[in-house]
This record gives sequence, C-alpha cells and structure tokens, in this order.
Amino acid sequence: QVQLVESGGGLVQAGGSLRLSCAASGRTFGTYAMGWFRQAPGKEREFVATISRSGVNIYYADSVKGRFTISRDNTKNTVYLQMNSLKPEDTAIYYCAQRGSSGYYFDSRNYDYWGQGTQVTVSS
Repeated sequence: QVQLVESGGGLVQAGGSLRLSCAASGRTFGTYAMGWFRQAPGKEREFVATISRSGVNIYYADSVKGRFTISRDNTKNTVYLQMNSLKPEDTAIYYCAQRGSSGYYFDSRNYDYWGQGTQVTVSS
C-alpha cells in the first residue's frame, strides 16, 4: 500500500516562501518519478513540477518556473517543493503524486498514487 503524506503548507504573505515535503512509503521510492500538482477553488487540478527517479530530469509549469524548485532525497523517501516569491494566485491545495505510467509528465492520469494535499494560502 503506497502512502504519500504532504506537509509544510500554510498561510504566507505575497513574496514569502514555503517548503512542502512529501514522505512516501509502500514501494521503492527511487524507482518512480514524482510530481506536484495543485488545485485552486473552482479550478481544475494543474501540473506544477515533476522530477525523475534520479533527480536529473526536472520540469516546471511556466507559471512557477524560476520561483519553485522541486527536489528529492531517495535516502529519505521524500520529495520537496521549495516555493519562493509566492503570489496570491499560487493559493491552492498542493498534492504530491507518484508517476506509475509512461506518458506526458504533466498529465495527472499518469500518476497512480496521490497524497491528501496540503493547503497553501498566499495573502496579498
């Protein structure tokens, strides 16, 4: 049984920073790519960032490029999302997910396990 548990969300002022963590258990962490998605109220879930198994290949949504950094520590079975220069439009529930299928990295259908989400609220 795979479990993904996010933490690190909260309320922050615009321009501030947060670091999200996602601890994984249940299958060999280092053999799966990981991703972060987010969902704002009234909107569809959208891709934020993904990192390959080894951490070599990383991709970001254009909306967060240059502000967010995804990383992973395979010795700790954890993936991180460092979020800097936060904007009110970054407000959403952030989910980490484990990619079990090949295909487009930005397509949520290629991720087969999801965390429960952590709320990020950015005030103006």
